[in-house]
Order: sequence, then C-alpha cells, then structure tokens
Amino acid sequence: MDDAGIYARDSPLLDCAVQVGIAQGRVISVSFPRTPEDDAEADHELLDRIEAYLEGVEEDFTDVTVALTVPTDQREVLETVRGIPYGTQIGVEKITSMAPGLDPESEDDQRLVREALQNNPAPLLIPDHRVRDGPSAAPAEVAQKLRSIEGL
Repeated sequence: MDDAGIYARDSPLLDCAVQVGIAQGRVISVSFPRTPEDDAEADHELLDRIEAYLEGVEEDFTDVTVALTVPTDQREVLETVRGIPYGTQIGVEKITSMAPGLDPESEDDQRLVREALQNNPAPLLIPDHRVRDGPSAAPAEVAQKLRSIEGL
C-alpha cells in the first residue's frame, strides 16, 4: 500500500460504513461511521479484503502495516492484541500477562490494557473485539457482529 487518503465502503452487515485512513502506505485509522467522509473513495484493496472478512473469509490482516501513534505502553498492548488469532477470544488478564513489562495481578496494568483497547486507532485490524472482557474502540454493535463472524 503506497497510497494515502480516506477510503470507505458501506457494509449492510454492519449497518454502517467501514472507513480506513491511510498515510504513507500505512493505516492510521479504522472507523465505522454511519455516513463516510464526503471525499472517501470506495475502491481500495484493503476494503476488498475487509468485505471478504465480513462475508466469512478467515483473515488476520497481520500483513497490513498499521501506524500506531499511541504511547509506548499502549503500543505494546495493541501489538499483543494484534497477535490474537482469528476465532480466538482471551481476557484482559491474559493480555496483561502477554504484554511486555505488565503484571496481570496489577489493577493499574489491567487499566492500561483497557485504555489501550479503548484508544485503539484501528479496530478490526488490531482485533480488540477478540478481548472478551475489555472495551473495543469499535461501536458495541459492530464489535458484537465481528465476534459473531468469528464464532466468538
């Protein structure tokens, strides 16, 4: 992906659009607006892949470069979440034990994980919907549909 811009496509399954922001060939945002940006283009390979995923094609998007402009501790959490395989669901405590430097017994570290999930700039590509007891940056109804697609 060597492009830049805003790309969006309506998803009848999600009852909203899937909108992707790309800069310097890296995804900087994924959102689910009711109405996409006026200047959003609908033709993009990543949107094709997302559409296939929504139709049930198993996809992990790990080859897609996501630019994470979040604090380092949150970045490590989100990179850990990115490694959760398709169709797998784990809890905040497990993420806390997997992320470098965090203690699963620490309430502060579990709070950090929840904040990172809530601030996730690219839900779906960083699959926060696979964390069973944490928030998703996607709207609740979208996160639930993503879980349903994966049989979670």
